Amino acid sequence: MTPDDSPAPEAEAAAEDVRGVGVTYFIGRWLIAPLVRLIYRPRIEGRRNLPRKGPIILASNHLSFIDSFVIPMFAPRPVYYLAKSQYFEGKGVKGWLSRSLFTAIGATPVRRGAGQAALEALDQQRRILESGRAIALYPEGTRSLDGRLYKGRTGAAFLALETGAKVVPVGLIGTNDAMPVGAKVPRLRPRMTIRFGEPLDLSTFGPASSGKARRLATDTIMAAIHELSGQELADAYNEAPAQNPVERLKQVLPHERR
Repeated sequence: MTPDDSPAPEAEAAAEDVRGVGVTYFIGRWLIAPLVRLIYRPRIEGRRNLPRKGPIILASNHLSFIDSFVIPMFAPRPVYYLAKSQYFEGKGVKGWLSRSLFTAIGATPVRRGAGQAALEALDQQRRILESGRAIALYPEGTRSLDGRLYKGRTGAAFLALETGAKVVPVGLIGTNDAMPVGAKVPRLRPRMTIRFGEPLDLSTFGPASSGKARRLATDTIMAAIHELSGQELADAYNEAPAQNPVERLKQVLPHERR
């Protein structure tokens, strides 16, 4: 390798700061995935659209708890998720099972919440991308309880514009039938479909610092997801019920949903 070909210091630092997938991930991928294929016979479309190298954001609709297992299991390269740190901190056999399960899907722990915790999560995702890896995000923010596709929040677009990563839209169909909200275990009969769309280059919309660029890029991502999933559009944000008057006021006032 010549000096001109050597990695940039920022990339090297990012790579050192991101925990790679371990043995558990490959056990889940090569042993569990074939079993899931046998039971559910999933339709997987467009796997060739996902670049095998370089930073990539998989932006998907979100219908079921098992979405976070389905995408890493059938993507042609390791995919990283952020998961609540509590899943990695349990004690005893239950804690070990939880850690093993989330490690098997390439999840990395992060504190969830608003304010500083949200900024730390965004920064952690940025570091994963800068290390040349792929991450998966749900622009809707949380699961759709009625099956409709909600408006996207701008976090995925911000990361794409900030890091230069391309976005691969993903459309999931039928995962909510395989494991509806509230179910403890997946059902065995429903078939599901996983569609990987063509990569989106969002750099033409402008810098990450531009609110207009983030909004236009987000709308482009959601339009691509809609084309893949075929869901009815909700034309609203998927907001959790407000717990107090301050939260209700925040939901009513105009603000950027990141």
